[in-house]
Amino acid sequence: NESYNFKWSLNSCRSRTTCITFGHNAEQLSKIFRCCIEKIVLNRPDKLKCLFLIHYIKCHLVDYRQKGAAVGRIPTNYLRRELGVTDHEILTSRLIDRSIRPLFPAGYYYDTQIICNLLAVDDIFICVNFNPLSHLYNIGWPFPFHRHFVDIMLEAAADNILQQDFCHAIKVGLKHTQQIIQGIQQLVREKGVKKRTDQKLFTTPEEIVKYFPGADSYEITESFNVVAKEIFRNLIINEYRRCDGRDFNTLRNITCEVDLFKTLHGSALFQRGQTQVLCTVTFDSLESSIKSDLITTVARYFPPYATNEIGRVSGSNRRELGHGALAEKALKPVIPNKFPFTIRVTSEVLESNGSSSMASACGGSLALMDAGVPISSPVAGVAIGLITKPNPEKVGDIENYCLLTDILGIEDYNGDMDFKMAGTNKGITALQADIKIPGIPLKIVMEAIQQATVAKKEILQIMSKVIAKPRPSRKENGPLVENIQVPATKRARFLGPGGYNLKKLLAETGVTVSQVDEDTFSIFAPVPEAMYEAKEFINEICKDDQDYQLEFGAIYTATITELRDAGVMVKLYPNMTPVLLHNSQLDQRKIKHPSAIGLQIGQEIQVKYFGRDPTDGRMRLSRKVLQSPATSVVKTLSEKRSIGNAVHESANSA
Repeated sequence: NESYNFKWSLNSCRSRTTCITFGHNAEQLSKIFRCCIEKIVLNRPDKLKCLFLIHYIKCHLVDYRQKGAAVGRIPTNYLRRELGVTDHEILTSRLIDRSIRPLFPAGYYYDTQIICNLLAVDDIFICVNFNPLSHLYNIGWPFPFHRHFVDIMLEAAADNILQQDFCHAIKVGLKHTQQIIQGIQQLVREKGVKKRTDQKLFTTPEEIVKYFPGADSYEITESFNVVAKEIFRNLIINEYRRCDGRDFNTLRNITCEVDLFKTLHGSALFQRGQTQVLCTVTFDSLESSIKSDLITTVARYFPPYATNEIGRVSGSNRRELGHGALAEKALKPVIPNKFPFTIRVTSEVLESNGSSSMASACGGSLALMDAGVPISSPVAGVAIGLITKPNPEKVGDIENYCLLTDILGIEDYNGDMDFKMAGTNKGITALQADIKIPGIPLKIVMEAIQQATVAKKEILQIMSKVIAKPRPSRKENGPLVENIQVPATKRARFLGPGGYNLKKLLAETGVTVSQVDEDTFSIFAPVPEAMYEAKEFINEICKDDQDYQLEFGAIYTATITELRDAGVMVKLYPNMTPVLLHNSQLDQRKIKHPSAIGLQIGQEIQVKYFGRDPTDGRMRLSRKVLQSPATSVVKTLSEKRSIGNAVHESANSA
């Protein structure tokens, strides 16, 4: 229950206000018509301000960009500028595109580009703001859409919630969005813009046009597509026949395999009809994650050969990113909150004929169980299609319809809806519905959820015959992570100068070390052999030697191993790592260099031991304190005799 202020800057000088009630609050629409059709401003008092600039250029494409200033941050790249498009921007662009695409009228062949620049953060209102602009401009849409308007597009990520709760949430959202739509319709009526009739950009090959000299080229091609599509749809809606012979509720043949490659941490092959995906799981250290708030990352690849085509193989395109994000939404709720590794699920689409994203969710679930990830429950997904028969007497009304389980690619292309839903036996984890007609009744959405739930449970039963639950342990070739305790007295020796020891360990074994707390360090090894080598290396540099036998306040004979400007490096026993005895602790007098008092390499001097520094673990020695009249006992440390058995000589016998 919040109030929002919308301001549309359009090409007029009039100013009016329309109020929309949201619960106990109001949403105020202030319309200032001036300059040009290019600016939409949303002002949310005391919270967020959004400014969207929308331009029409050539090319039917939606681009959403978020400026660094919108979140009060400077871009972290070298040039400190907004460069490449981020995953979030691509997913938001796809969301807007799927929302507006069904509303373009038949025969609309104008190249159109929508550019949304977010200047202050809050992307939920982008779709709300694009509604009046599109209507007030000149696109012949029947009525406005809304991001939460389920009759146009539906997308959700859920924490395995129950079906009845999910359906209730849809109904509540639909109820409130109707109020926004009414306000937009009022704005459109007040403006009254004529729709444009620019020259269409579509052309038809000449060999087809010559048979119909009296018709426009675009009309010929469009007529052929309409007839072919109508025949396909009539077979389903009138004769109840699908092109592959299945009935409306039957799944395609499904086969599953796991543990395909022994060298992988986890692998699975999921085949559903002519759709085939190979999913793999890779473990790595938590530091390797590109997301600070997520353990799981799903990467999806859709190469050209998956559809028997030739094309460019480059970075992730918008479709791969969008489908990967949907699969990640489906799998994320079942991943344990505490897991010692970053999990990367890769889905390689080897063959595609419908619903490869839901196949990725199924294959990813199988691969996770094969890798030994203790997921709370297996996940499966399915796509539901829709074929409708419009009522010729009432525009926008549906006379008859059929819901199709597990649709093919051609059923998706010629159908009216691609309703993808994933979840467990208990509930729903992800949903995405692309609706290709200007609206469907809420009843159809509820039926699609029910039909998808039945199909989902059937798929889970098939998957359980291959692997019903996660492996009790990870594979032997998987990575290992262990915690070790490093006391403050050994921390400097463990890390090395400037972290040299940790860098050397990474270069030689591939093992990474990260600090958990003051005395605890986490060791990540990609393979068990690397963990063994790392432990040997750490034990060698941290071995106690004879340190624990040194007595606080005792005097020992030290050997100078190196002269430095700051002091001398000394050893108390042969296998000891040299430590620095600073100039300030060499003599009662202030000296600039050890040579000033005649010290040389190899010379033996007497020092007093004051334990270790509690902050960095460095040994504290002093020669200066011995330059006093007080008589002290000198302890001799030799390679043959341990410190504990060192000879204690009294001052008198000395």
